Amino acid sequence: MAVRQQRSGVQIKTPDEITIMREAGRIVARAHQAMREAVRPGVSTAALDKIAETVIRDHGGIPSFLGYPKQGAPDYPGTINASINHELVHGLPSPKRILKEGDIISLDVGCTYQGFVGDGAFTMGVGEIPPAVQRLLDVTEESLYVGIRASVLPNETRDVSEAIQAYVARHGYGIVREYTGHGVGRDMHEEPQVPNWWPRSRQRGWVSYPLQPGMTYAIEPMVTAGRSDTRELSDKWTVVTRDGSLCAHFEHTIAITEGEPIILTAV
Repeated sequence: MAVRQQRSGVQIKTPDEITIMREAGRIVARAHQAMREAVRPGVSTAALDKIAETVIRDHGGIPSFLGYPKQGAPDYPGTINASINHELVHGLPSPKRILKEGDIISLDVGCTYQGFVGDGAFTMGVGEIPPAVQRLLDVTEESLYVGIRASVLPNETRDVSEAIQAYVARHGYGIVREYTGHGVGRDMHEEPQVPNWWPRSRQRGWVSYPLQPGMTYAIEPMVTAGRSDTRELSDKWTVVTRDGSLCAHFEHTIAITEGEPIILTAV
């Protein structure tokens, strides 16, 4: 029986554990694909939730978000986060939330498979969207891959954060501060935190961890067309931009290796 190593609270995964996480991630990717095909005007976010849950369970997984606890709020009621337009994350799926032409929707999915979690998200347009809105999505998605490309030895998590921040800032968008990427493994949220920006001072107490093979974490840039300030709605889950500006969210779970990182949440 192998003993799971730790470094300052970071869980280092064995090759066998990463293989399991890869399958959890593939299930997430299949759920993404099924939802992409279903997104169109007139579809409810509850219907997308059902599609994702069916894919996850049909492949032997368990929805990681369903019943997720949060202090001061009811347990999360859905399989997915379905966040529309100015909703950043944690949008509650509902049969009353009907997609309209020109909306954008962020869909975040977690799957637990054989005790390990895969976590991934994407944002897409509903029908036709203006070029300026598509640019927001394109920059946000590319910033995710900028972070992935920075996730190589001998970098630290700070290098990943700064790479994302520099790319997004260069394109003139806001970077959400309150929510960050995070370690993923047996739990949905583990160390290390992987912010999408890096503060100039140590006031937040963030730790920059040296990357090492076997680290697994989710990178998830959250980018706004306006200001980066957010607020939580009265449902205690849905987070929106404070100024009502559009926002986008892309996420992959990755594993660090001696060479290039492995994207675990891809087909």
